[in-house]
Amino acid sequence: MIAKFSSRKRSGLAAAVLATCLTAGMSFQATAAESIHFLIPGGAGGGWDSTARGTGEALSKAGLVDSISYENMSGGGGGKAIAHLIETAGQKTDTLMVNSTPIVIRSLSKVFPQSFRDLTPIAATIGDFGAFVVKKDSKYTSFEQVAADFKADPRAIKIAGGSARGSMDHLVAAMAFKATGGDARQVRYVAYDAGGKAMAGLLSGETQLLSTGFSEALALAEAGEVRILVMTGDERNAAAPEVPTLKELGYDATFVNWRGFFAAPGTSDSQKAEFVSTLDKMYQTDEWETVRARNGWVEIFKPDAQFISFLEQQEKEVGDLMRELGFLK
Repeated sequence: MIAKFSSRKRSGLAAAVLATCLTAGMSFQATAAESIHFLIPGGAGGGWDSTARGTGEALSKAGLVDSISYENMSGGGGGKAIAHLIETAGQKTDTLMVNSTPIVIRSLSKVFPQSFRDLTPIAATIGDFGAFVVKKDSKYTSFEQVAADFKADPRAIKIAGGSARGSMDHLVAAMAFKATGGDARQVRYVAYDAGGKAMAGLLSGETQLLSTGFSEALALAEAGEVRILVMTGDERNAAAPEVPTLKELGYDATFVNWRGFFAAPGTSDSQKAEFVSTLDKMYQTDEWETVRARNGWVEIFKPDAQFISFLEQQEKEVGDLMRELGFLK
């Protein structure tokens, strides 16, 4: 399995970490509380964009940060924004870059030369499940039907994704069909260079299935163009309680794509502590709960050292699956 998480509130351990951070970090309070600039490594409307803007919305409406700004910087599979943050580190003391599981995948596959180790990990904050959707008039009304057709002829099922082969959309599809008893290497993944183009491929009939994030699937379903067949959480999600999980259908597979924030390399302990504190305070607000529920996100909080340990573990698990699929030697 890759990227497993369970939803949980702040634990005693997290509180202890925060207490330590806050003791060291009060000197940065003015800088972080006055402004946060969110650097988004992709275009408008994607998962990174919604996470950054949703977080900014909650921080602003809750009065935790006076000034919020956003910058979308697409390119290089997220590598352009990472390189920019590293190159301009001295001028980026109020910047938080959003990222997620792809920073691990793309680093392993050498899409860009940097990794999370070249940045300052602040915290994992939310999780978004994977989901598989079909167009509204598809012959498929259940994931079991798709699995049966895949078992009979793997090449008959074309699965769209909004990113390259070996990316998260591909890996989640491979994981799911492996759990059905199929051969992950036989998954016929059709790569599109954006989620909107992958959606167009599904609606045109070029593909039968779309692998995407659960929050994106919710928005598509709300627009009336698709049906969500299954999602990858441990249990059903209140945002779409009618959608079953792979696990309840008898397929031993779960996945949640963490999303979180990184500061520039060289960020001081006091700066890091204030970022952690600000995000932790956000969790306690009604404004955050409104944003979280709207997107169907799982609430996760892995600050600082916990985040680094998790990233190291995910790097190993994702690497193992990528090697199995032939994307890494």
